[in-house]
Amino acid sequence: MTKKGLGSSFDDFLAEEGLLEDVSAVAQKRVLARQVAMAMRKRDLSKVEMARRMGTSRAALDRLLDPDNPGVTLATMERAAIALGKSLRIRLVDGAS
Repeated sequence: MTKKGLGSSFDDFLAEEGLLEDVSAVAQKRVLARQVAMAMRKRDLSKVEMARRMGTSRAALDRLLDPDNPGVTLATMERAAIALGKSLRIRLVDGAS
């Protein structure tokens, strides 16, 4: 009896199911949301102050901080990084992992 997928990686499973890109995007967004929230706490920044520094609405900031909302623009991410005195780095890397 052969078990399909035995010994394969979770990434392989997600790729076979056509879910790898979506899962990866959500995971990356969750990391970014957590990093922004932690940096805000470290600097004792309220959402209102952070949104003001970003030149955006509180609703846009809430979308950025929502780990399950992948629909955030690069421009919003960049404004958040600048407001926190940081820079945003996005890279293309070889392979799916």
